[in-house]
Amino acid sequence: MPTPERGVPAQRRVAEQVVAHLRRLIERGKLRPGYRLPPERGLAKQIGVSRSSVRAGLRSLTAMRVLETRHGAGTFVTAGPPTLGTEPLRFLAALHGFSADDMFEARRTLEVSIVGLAAERATPEDLAAIAEEVAEGFASIEDPHAFLLHDIRFHRAVAAACGNPILASVVEMVSALFYEQRRQTAGQAQDLRVPAQLHRRIYHAIRARDRGHAQSAMNEHLVRAQQAQASEAAAAPALAATNTSRRRPARPRPH
Repeated sequence: MPTPERGVPAQRRVAEQVVAHLRRLIERGKLRPGYRLPPERGLAKQIGVSRSSVRAGLRSLTAMRVLETRHGAGTFVTAGPPTLGTEPLRFLAALHGFSADDMFEARRTLEVSIVGLAAERATPEDLAAIAEEVAEGFASIEDPHAFLLHDIRFHRAVAAACGNPILASVVEMVSALFYEQRRQTAGQAQDLRVPAQLHRRIYHAIRARDRGHAQSAMNEHLVRAQQAQASEAAAAPALAATNTSRRRPARPRPH
């Protein structure tokens, strides 16, 4: 029998036991995406722990997005494409000061390769999802923040179309961090027709199974996006100063 770790609270150890038990069930194929877990009482009896320990273990797995709770229905193994939590990346960004250049370099390295795979592997359903975000992007040209959301969803749809769930998950994680950075300056965006048109070019290249054109268009899109964000960031302080001066109350005139 394993010796309990020193300094680790008993409740945490038992919660980890619950997590390990469910991981084994998943590894053996007894729990699959979309499966409903037994009630807490049944799990507690099955594992030999208290219901509060089961609850703590389920909370941990929910935070990791392995499980999801549906009110009135129970707890389920998460279905759909895998997702990675962005919190560790946020901490690293805060600790090491990820720059916009770092972010775009990472995105080009990932997404130019990924769009090539999407051009080879995209299913009709994938193409429909990408096309929808292209259309929504054009419809949001006058609203920079709404356009930014559709831009993020467009890139996630392209990543999903590459057929590799690991790469799709990494793009989703990086794009969440990118969104947090970009939304601060998105209001300064000028002409959004250019990125919208590049989205359409990328989509057409994927649909035509033209790997080279898709990669070229994606690279151009990300280079232009990097330049646009730099311009937005440069304009933001000047605009803030202008707004501050407008809000400053007028000095009383001397009598």
